[in-house]
Amino acid sequence: MADLIVFGEDWGGLPSSTQHLISHLMKDHRVIWINSIGMRSPRPSWHDIKRVFRKLRSMLTCSHQTQPDDTTRPTPLIINPKVLPFHHWKLVRQINKQLLLKDINKAIAQQGFDRIILWLSLPTAVDMVGSLNEQASVYYCGDDFAGLDGVDHAMVTPLEQELAKKVDLILVVSKNLARKFTNPNTIILPHGVDYPLFSTPAERPDDLPGSGPIAGFYGSISPWLDTDLLARSAIALPSWQFVFIGDIKTDVTSLQALPNVHFLGPRPHHQLPAYVQHWNVALLPFRHNKQIEACNPLKLREYLASGTPIAATSFPAVREYDNLVAIQSPKEPFSRVILRADGQQPAKNLRQETVATESWQHRSAELEALINHLSP
Repeated sequence: MADLIVFGEDWGGLPSSTQHLISHLMKDHRVIWINSIGMRSPRPSWHDIKRVFRKLRSMLTCSHQTQPDDTTRPTPLIINPKVLPFHHWKLVRQINKQLLLKDINKAIAQQGFDRIILWLSLPTAVDMVGSLNEQASVYYCGDDFAGLDGVDHAMVTPLEQELAKKVDLILVVSKNLARKFTNPNTIILPHGVDYPLFSTPAERPDDLPGSGPIAGFYGSISPWLDTDLLARSAIALPSWQFVFIGDIKTDVTSLQALPNVHFLGPRPHHQLPAYVQHWNVALLPFRHNKQIEACNPLKLREYLASGTPIAATSFPAVREYDNLVAIQSPKEPFSRVILRADGQQPAKNLRQETVATESWQHRSAELEALINHLSP
């Protein structure tokens, strides 16, 4: 079996698609996981200053460690990379490459890695391709970085183009993303869902509102969320309670002023099914922009696996399930979409059955076949 060296986001927290897939592959493959090396240079803001200090602390305390959160499951060896966050400078890229190689080669020797597959989820790791004597390299593209908020597009776009030319295989999560690449070895591997987690009935959380139907959303409360649309909907449906779970990263003043809107803060991923299963309607209220046009949100399939009706604005990924989701039509008030979704309660089993074969277990089996082809 091949050993995997993975460049992804920071391990832990709400799991990304990369973490879901690699977690399943760890049953048969050893993994070295390199935490995020960043997608933009830091700015003179308090948020970025705190992030830099967190990174410095993680780098200074220990360069690598085994993740200890759940001893019943296989865990990767995690490397906290020692890198400078200025990837648009050639000299910095050369320095970062040598710093990374020192720590990674040390871990490879300690673990006895042999047949290596290099997996990159971030274009900023492009210089590692061909540097680790790997059998093959994979670029896993889960987002359109050219439209992603919080990314230095001028820096990342050319790095991604360089990466796409160097790797042996490109995996994308949607048709829109596939169109970005001319590499003939580009394969669509859609997102999956932790179907057992979200379909298994859970008890109602105590902090949900006790009266009236509930429309809920979980995830990053960021600028791509249409807060104006949500405020109008909450005003138009005063008997409904609107619940939001996640970190607030945008201005939500208009929503906080409304008595039927509730921000509960973030929750661990394993607790989310208990919330969504007890909402009347789950929300996907996104703005229309380049990022949303290319996105394939994990919560879409999680909502479907829970069986809860869904009200959504229109974007390509959700239109693939137009027979299961109430999707906003042009000029239609979103409050009406919520009411239409609420009328779809009887289709719970159909929603769940549709994604039962789209689990991360199924996706990882497809991925396993691809990896075996790369490393015979």
